[in-house]
Amino acid sequence: MSSRRIAIVTGASRGLGASIATELAASGLRVAVNYLHSKDAAERLCGQIQTAGGEAFPFRADVRVQAEIAGLVDAVRARWGDPDTVVLNATGPQPLLAIEEQSWESYLDQLDFFVKSPLLLVQQVLPAMKKNGFGRIIQIGSEVMELGNARFANYVAAKGAQLGQTRSWANELAPFGITVNLVAPGWIPTERHVDAAQQEMDNYAARVPLQHMGQPEDVGRMVAFLCGDGARFITGQKFAVNGGNTLL
Repeated sequence: MSSRRIAIVTGASRGLGASIATELAASGLRVAVNYLHSKDAAERLCGQIQTAGGEAFPFRADVRVQAEIAGLVDAVRARWGDPDTVVLNATGPQPLLAIEEQSWESYLDQLDFFVKSPLLLVQQVLPAMKKNGFGRIIQIGSEVMELGNARFANYVAAKGAQLGQTRSWANELAPFGITVNLVAPGWIPTERHVDAAQQEMDNYAARVPLQHMGQPEDVGRMVAFLCGDGARFITGQKFAVNGGNTLL
């Protein structure tokens, strides 16, 4: 078995996940591109990575389901070996709902992706990470936890819980050589935002100190740095990738 490092990126067939997978592969990692519905997109991304000289393979799994997460890790292990890096990026629908429209189920929908799913995956990869004395865990959060976006309380609350989970894990896992950090992007247009009005994006960019919106590659490069040797003494931290939109 090769000594090349192995990463799982959840929700990696498109958007931020695809850029993260691309950057990790360019850094020399073998990348498991997790997807749920977008098989063609995942296969196309893996082809692009391979053409560029990297190594990637698509793996389908619903990251909210324990049995499917176990199957995902088993499949990656059978192909390459034990994963030493996980990037918890998967997300689902993000409807805007007034307080009167929200239900506890609407909160659970978000917690499934941002708290339950990370727990299920980390539980599967931890034994090997602890045994080897090395691991990189990266959560993909959001600036909304600082901004407190209106009509978005279910999503904002789940992102707040995700940050707390990250910090607790960092303390618990540090003695094993495992770092845990969170990258919090601002509004970075991806396929998810194809219906967003240009005026809405322009208004957002005007409030950003750097006066423009970011690109998915900006997030991918930050994640790749945190997964590399240069970040070996960094853990339990939140890194905003948003042009200074949350300076406080």
